[in-house]
Amino acid sequence: MASAAPAASKRAFQARALFGAANLPDIIFRTIVFLFGALTLLVLIAIIVASMVKESSQSIGVFGLSFLHTTVWDPVKEQFGALTFMYGTIVTSILGLLIATPISLGVAIFAVELAPPWLGNSISIVVELLAAIPSVLLGLWGIFVMVPFLQRVVEPAFIERFPDLPLFEGPPYGVGLLAGGLILAIMVIPTIVAISRDVMVTVPVAQREAMLALGATNWESTTWAVLPYARSGLLGAIVLGLGRALGETMAVTMVIGNQPQISASLFHPAYTMASVIANEFTEATFDLYLSALTEVGLLLFGVTIIMNMLARLLVWSTARASQQLGGA
Repeated sequence: MASAAPAASKRAFQARALFGAANLPDIIFRTIVFLFGALTLLVLIAIIVASMVKESSQSIGVFGLSFLHTTVWDPVKEQFGALTFMYGTIVTSILGLLIATPISLGVAIFAVELAPPWLGNSISIVVELLAAIPSVLLGLWGIFVMVPFLQRVVEPAFIERFPDLPLFEGPPYGVGLLAGGLILAIMVIPTIVAISRDVMVTVPVAQREAMLALGATNWESTTWAVLPYARSGLLGAIVLGLGRALGETMAVTMVIGNQPQISASLFHPAYTMASVIANEFTEATFDLYLSALTEVGLLLFGVTIIMNMLARLLVWSTARASQQLGGA
């Protein structure tokens, strides 16, 4: 009797493998999940092809590839180019990440590895509250607090300290690329901190204990055991922060100065792709103007996809290298 049940189960499994009708629930589930995945792709294609490409077709036909490398944006003369907006978007996003990444990783390491549980949990709550602040409120804070501080204290100090460095040339306006990068750093810090903390929490305790048993300090255990183990997840957190930085609109619009120009100095006013769409979409009084703004939105989507793909490739290559090192 004991061997009858396994034999019956084996025959039932063979029957389900031979006859597709017996796997009907699995087939239905697989089909539904596939349709959900395909629906996401179809919605994405519909947004790009059916909407943005169609609406920007006039601008694409008139300006062609020159739209990508032209710096002139003059609605009166009907001359449009998006290079200045692409420059402002990329520079502020990278600057924001350069500022936010070390701060975020430091906060996450302290909350997980060094702080007592009550303090680590309190830091997590504060970070989540910071992420919930609307961007327009951060923009108001930037206008009334951050920009005057940059204009009166920070930028004059950099100009006096580095008079010949192109990054810090020009008068201290307060608004500009530096202000845009700082406000983006403040906005992406909660995202990077929250994800980095969750990733480091999942590192097995045995990783830490093994290092400590070998005589390592807490800092050595963190840098040699925890961070390498969580490397791909930490890079993923930075990628998500980059995605938010590229698409942020209101707060950056309020502090960047909104002037379509390219300058090596971080103190000069600039413009981003999201900002020009938000500022000028309601002022687009003729079709070519509206089409050019739509093409800027299409370029913003393209820049976001390209930079995220490059970041994902970095995450994949890092994870693969870690797996090969672990296998060796």
